[in-house]
Amino acid sequence: MLFRLTTLELILVLVAIVFGATGVAVLLGRRHREKSEMREPFAVLQGALLGVVGLILAFGLSLAVGRYQDRRAAVVDEANAIGTTYLRAQMLAEPVGGRSLALLVRYTDLSIRLSSAVPGSAEAKSIVADENVLQRRLWALAGQAIAASPVDTAPRLYVETLNEMIDSQGVRVAGLDNRVPTEVLVLEIVGAAAATALLAFYLSVLGRGLLTVLLAAGLVTMLLYVSFDLDRPTRGLITVPNTPLVSLRAEMSLPPAASGPAEP
Repeated sequence: MLFRLTTLELILVLVAIVFGATGVAVLLGRRHREKSEMREPFAVLQGALLGVVGLILAFGLSLAVGRYQDRRAAVVDEANAIGTTYLRAQMLAEPVGGRSLALLVRYTDLSIRLSSAVPGSAEAKSIVADENVLQRRLWALAGQAIAASPVDTAPRLYVETLNEMIDSQGVRVAGLDNRVPTEVLVLEIVGAAAATALLAFYLSVLGRGLLTVLLAAGLVTMLLYVSFDLDRPTRGLITVPNTPLVSLRAEMSLPPAASGPAEP
């Protein structure tokens, strides 16, 4: 449910939960301001809870950062695999070579489109299905190249990199679907709201520190949003860049390097 929210909806939900809990705690603290016997127990409790929530937030952020880095690396690996396959396809005899190059261009376009599709959506599933169709067509053409020249090196090298390209697509798709467990995200939200609420209650009982509580709630909300945003690879402020694929596609617009006659 959290992953399906838009960026604005996610921000509003986080603000409503954290600041709502903080506001309620401030009001309750003002009502119990005269009860001095409550101050010391709540001081110990809110201090301990803030430490625990800090660890939870750090744990959730580290999970999100790790997955984000894996997705970035997967894009680079796929771009390299497609680029190498495209170069080796230029060494294939016609008509297999020309057909393979055209399919690889279409395949790259689909990979770029996948960078902006929401993982798990109908659009993303359609793009992956189209990629799989192109993979089968490329593999069939590679089989024709091997059958026509069973002892040549170029077709065999091409088949090797084509297999790597197919594998890299599977790794990238799996990375897009590999998100931080919802239980961890819910625990972060609940823990952060409870910690800021207890802090607000304690300071409200003391009769000071309202601005400090609001700043703390804002900081916690920003940390939660960053953790969530890192886990949304195609939406929000922090997205996985597709620059390697875009650069590769621009290179494909140039004449194939191995298509012309060799220079003396």
